[in-house]
Amino acid sequence: MAKLYFNYSAMNAGKSTLLLQGSYNYIERGMNTMLLTAALDDRAGKRVIASRIGLDSEADVFTDGDDVFKMIKDRHNDKSIHCVLVDEAQFLSKAQVRQLSDVADGLGIPVLCYGLRTDFRGELFPGSGELLAIADSLREIKTICWCGSKASMVLRLDAQGNAIKSGAQVVIGGDDVYSSVCRKHWKSENTGTHK
Repeated sequence: MAKLYFNYSAMNAGKSTLLLQGSYNYIERGMNTMLLTAALDDRAGKRVIASRIGLDSEADVFTDGDDVFKMIKDRHNDKSIHCVLVDEAQFLSKAQVRQLSDVADGLGIPVLCYGLRTDFRGELFPGSGELLAIADSLREIKTICWCGSKASMVLRLDAQGNAIKSGAQVVIGGDDVYSSVCRKHWKSENTGTHK
């Protein structure tokens, strides 16, 4: 039976790298994958999943209103898909997460989602919350805080590098806008000495 997987972490833990490696493993065995990422995150370019270590691949994109089940089913009808891999899964809507569960349950295709668990305020993203609730398998991907402890939270930084805890939930940015930290340093808004 195919499953819905959620691989989550703070930022800069290697989620996109692991996704691209997983896709490569399927392709190396002669199988087809479908990669999806959020249209609103175009830091690496439109329709691209890229890792910080230099790996990248073309991907289909989803927006808020897209029916991802239909997108996947249509592709699967054209060319058999053996695995769906979703980057930036925190940006999925709750309905889209349910649609991905339908892909696993109805089409028999495993769906591997990668994304952030919480935002800079420590609150769940809608997509992440739904994945935590209904995914068959949950895996935390670990990264480290500047102090060496496990980083499980994300700080948003202003232009001067100071932590802020208010504002819109989604602001697309890289290392210069967000920093992964342990809970202790998230609570104290301590960004450390990494700049």
